[in-house]
Amino acid sequence: MSVYHRPEEDEAGERDEFVVADLGPEPYAPEQPGGEAVGPECNGTGRRPASRKCFNFTCCKSQRVTDSAGEGSPPAKEKKREWAWLGLCYVLLSCAFFSVTSLLVKKVEDIHSLEISGIRCLFQGLFTWPAVIYNELDMLGPKGQRGLVCMRGILGASAMMLIFYAIQQMPMADATVILISNPVFVSIFAWIFLKEKCNWWDPILIIFTLTGVVLIVRPRFIFGSVDSGSEFDYMGRVRGTLAAFAGAVCAALTLIVIRKMGKSVSYLISIWYYSMTGMIMSAIAVSIIQEWRLPNCGMDRVFLILIGVFGVLGQIFLTKALQIEKAGPVALMKTTEVMMAFLLQYLFLNYTPTWWSLGGAFCVTVGTAGVAIRKWYSTTRKTKETIGKPRNTTEI
Repeated sequence: MSVYHRPEEDEAGERDEFVVADLGPEPYAPEQPGGEAVGPECNGTGRRPASRKCFNFTCCKSQRVTDSAGEGSPPAKEKKREWAWLGLCYVLLSCAFFSVTSLLVKKVEDIHSLEISGIRCLFQGLFTWPAVIYNELDMLGPKGQRGLVCMRGILGASAMMLIFYAIQQMPMADATVILISNPVFVSIFAWIFLKEKCNWWDPILIIFTLTGVVLIVRPRFIFGSVDSGSEFDYMGRVRGTLAAFAGAVCAALTLIVIRKMGKSVSYLISIWYYSMTGMIMSAIAVSIIQEWRLPNCGMDRVFLILIGVFGVLGQIFLTKALQIEKAGPVALMKTTEVMMAFLLQYLFLNYTPTWWSLGGAFCVTVGTAGVAIRKWYSTTRKTKETIGKPRNTTEI
C-alpha cells in the first residue's frame, strides 16, 4: 500500500504536491518540414540522439513516438474528455487493488507484518528490475542525488511497514483512513522544509484531520470506557493508530524528499530503491525480533503472492492515471479507498464499524479532500493568470 510521487511544475511555476511518479523525459519534438528533428544534445557531443523505442513501464508493448495529429483523428476536446474519464477509472482500479491488498494483509494472521512487507517489496523489485535494465539506468541513481534517493527508499519502506502493522493491529478501514491523511502533513512539511506558503484554510483542515484520528482511537482519558471489547483490543487499536499515524507522516516526508529530488531521478530508480531498501529493512527487523515463519500451505501462500501482485498493479494503475490526469482529481478520487475499505471489512471480515469510526473517517476525508481542492484551485487559478499575462518581449 504505497504511493510514489514526483514533483511537477505547472505553468505558473508552482509544484504540484500530489503527483505520484516521475514519468520520464519528455519525448523529442517531431521533425519540422524541411528540417531536422528538434531535440536536446546528447551528453554534450552535439549529436542528435538516436531514434529509439519509447518504453512504457505500465504496458507490455513498446511503441515509437509518433505525431498523433492527422486526418480522421477526433477533435482535441473529445480526446481530452475521453482521457480524463480513463484517468479516473485508473484511479478507481488502483484504489481497488490497494484495498484488496489491505484485506489480504488482514487475513494473513500467522505471518508478521514486517515479513509481509519484505515479500511485497520482493515482488515490486522483480517487476521494476527489467524496466531499469531496458532503459539502461544506473541502479545506484544519478550522482549527487543518491543520498536523497536512499532517504526516499527508507521513508517509503518505513511507511509501508508501519501501515501493514497497523492493519494487523486495528480495524482495516480505520488504518486506511489515517493513511490517506498524508496530504495534510505534506502541506505542513512543505511549509517547514520547502518554505511554501500556507493560508488560513490549512490550520482548519489539519484540525479536522486530527479530530478524525482522535475519534478513531477514542482514548479513554477523553471518552472513558466506551468500548465493550477487552483491554487487549483497546491497546491493539492504540498501537495500530500510532503506527498508522507514523506511516502517514513517513509517506508525507517521502513526498517532500521526492519533490526535493526533482525530475533528475527517474521514477523507476525511485521505485527500485524503495523495493531494495524495503527488503533489507524487513529482513533485518524480522531477524531482530525473531519472527521468521514459513507460510502455511494453502491460502496463506496464495494470499502472500496476491499481496505482492496486487500491490504492484495498484501502483501501476496509479502511475498510469497521473500520466493522463491532473493530480487534484486523482487525490480526490483516492478518498474512495476509504469506502472500499469499509465495504470489504464488512463483507469479508464481518466487522461492523462504530459511529465513532464513521465520524472519524468523515473528518479525515473532509480534511484530505479540502487540501486537494484548495491546491487544485490555487494551481488552476495561477496557471490562468500566467497564461493571461502579456509577455514582455522588449529587449533591454
